[in-house]
This record gives sequence, structure tokens and C-alpha cells, in this order.
Amino acid sequence: MPVVNRIADLADEMKGWRRTLHAAPEIGFDCHETAGFIVARLREFGVDEIHEGIATSGVVALIRGRGEGPVIGLRADMDALPMEEETGLPHASANKGAMHGCGHDGHSSMLLGAAKYLAETRNFAGSVALIFQPAEEGGGGAGVMVEEGVMERFGIGEVFALHNEPGLPVGHFRTAPGAIMAAVDDFTITVTGKGGHGAMPQDAADPVVAACGIVTAIQTIVSRNHDAREDLVISVTQIHTGSADNVIPATAWINGTVRSFDKGVQAMVMRRMREICEGQAMAYGVRADLDYNLGYPATINDADRAGFAAEVAGEVGLASDPDSPRAMGAEDFSFMLEARPGAYLFIGNGETAGVHHPEYDFNDETAPYGASFFARLVERAQPARG
Repeated sequence: MPVVNRIADLADEMKGWRRTLHAAPEIGFDCHETAGFIVARLREFGVDEIHEGIATSGVVALIRGRGEGPVIGLRADMDALPMEEETGLPHASANKGAMHGCGHDGHSSMLLGAAKYLAETRNFAGSVALIFQPAEEGGGGAGVMVEEGVMERFGIGEVFALHNEPGLPVGHFRTAPGAIMAAVDDFTITVTGKGGHGAMPQDAADPVVAACGIVTAIQTIVSRNHDAREDLVISVTQIHTGSADNVIPATAWINGTVRSFDKGVQAMVMRRMREICEGQAMAYGVRADLDYNLGYPATINDADRAGFAAEVAGEVGLASDPDSPRAMGAEDFSFMLEARPGAYLFIGNGETAGVHHPEYDFNDETAPYGASFFARLVERAQPARG
């Protein structure tokens, strides 16, 4: 197995940490017990500094190497999803309505494994900042940590992260220079008309028909306003209105998501949605109010760091794809990459259920590869002196 020998010896320990975390998932910024478990392990390892309570429950720990040098940041997310687990495993979630359905328990355990090795060996110059982050699943915890000054406070010069990928074989990595994941926005359109009797529509201003017209028009943004050579997805995912078959309601709500990579494309979508709402409202005699929420920006890897990370991944894994296709999913590590150069990689989880699926479970065979990647990345990026 092409992983670091000492980290291979930690495989069972990482499995134990991971399953402990899996059984006690926490959501959003409320990751206090998770952070407490992580801090206890870090203290056992003898790291040099531990800073708690960042972005409510986030943790940053520092390990100093041999001699002066830069600071490299390694990030793992800690939060779970608001969903019920259906694995039936002995270590399944004991917290109703919460599940580690995206593998953040595995990400934290891989970073803990790397931390134990790095604290023991310290075969690097400068320092490594271990970033354990809450609220990746919708809360933008990475952005909050950046806003609270973690990059400046700890002198972090570059930053890296891993995410498991079901369907990619264990021991395989993939990444890409430039954009690797999309920006994600959401929108809500409130259509306000005039309610009335279903038998007398002439006395009403029907928001249902107007909502249908707005949805149909939104579909033309991708097909008629957008350059087909750029990736863009707009999905209307909810329409809510009405209460009875013979009542024309007064209000309808439309909701959806937008995925893009280019800020110019993003601006065009916002402009066209405003124009569509105004035009359709006038056409149907209703009011249409657009609430467009800018979410996570696109995850954009620094080309040089992505190439270097792929090289390191190839050293500790069975295979590494340095130029894989970008995905339309989103990731709040993008905020950290806006603040500092770095790279985001995917690591194989094997043939498991997909992330966000109630039968998903992180593959513990993956952990030695991820921990070895983090450790070797530090040693290669900041080689020890003397």
C-alpha cells in the first residue's frame, strides 16, 4: 500500500475516531461536541497551539516543524446533514434528524491522522495549521472563518482540502487547475395577485398562471441568453400555491437553484430573472418579487498548487487525475481559496452509496490515503532544513 507506513499503522485508530464521530453528528455551526472530541485528540498528540471557538465551534491547531518557514493550511469540515440515517450499522447516528451523510466524519479523521503523524515526526519547516471547520453544509462556515481572520491570524500562505467521492476507487485522487466546483445561488419569487372563485377568474388576478409563465420563461435563460460554451444550470425546484380546487389563490411562490462558474454569467442570470419577473408580472397583471441569494462562489484551484497536489497524491495513491472534469456541485472551501492560493481534491470512497444518501457511509479504507496525502503535502511543500 503506497501510504506512509506510520499512517498505515494508524488505520484502526482513525477508524475508531471516525465511527465515534459518525455516531454523534452535529449540524451547522453547532459542532461543539465534535470539536471537543477533536481537541482532546490534538492535546494527546502534543500539538503546539489549539485555538477554539472560531466561527462558533471551529478549531485551528498549529504544529511547528524544524526551523523557520511558511504556514500551510489543511482544512477538514466537521458538520453533518439534517437527515435520517438508514444504514443500520453499529456506529449509525444516535442523534435523531442528523447524519454524517457526506463523510465529514472521515475528513476530520483523516486530518487527525495526519496531525498525529506530523506532531510525532515534525519533518518539515515552518508550521502547519490544522483547520477543523463547522457549517459547510449550507452555513458557509469557511467564509465565516475567513471573515474572522484565520488566514491573517495564523499567517497561512496556502490552503488545501480533500473530499471523498463515491464511485471513485479507493486510493485514487482527482483534481483540476482552475474551477473544479460551481458557484451556487438560490432564488425565491413571490407572485402576488388577487384571489377569487375558480368559476369567476375574470374577477381575480391569477398568480398560478403567472407563476407557470415565469417558470417557462426562466427556462429560456440557458437556451437563449447564455453562451453554450460556458457551464450553467438553472433549476426551478419548488412551486407552492393554492388550497382548494375551486379557489384562485392570492399568492404563489417559486424557488430554485443556479449553478455557474463565471461571475459575468452569474450577473446575466440575475439581470434576466429581474427582467422576466417584471415582464411576466405586467403581462399577467400581478406582482412578482425576486429574492436572489448569492451563495458559495466557484471553487477555483490555483493551477500550480493543483498540479503540485496531484503530484503528491500520485505518490501516496494508486492513481491521480490532475485534470478531471469540473462539477456543478458547490463547496464553501471556495471562500478559503478566494483568500489564499491552494487546491481542493477528491479522494476515492469506492463503490458506496452516494453522498447525501441515507445509506451512505465513509469508507474507512480511504483514511490512510487521505492522511498520507495531507502529511506528504506538508513535507514536500515545506521540506525540513538541516
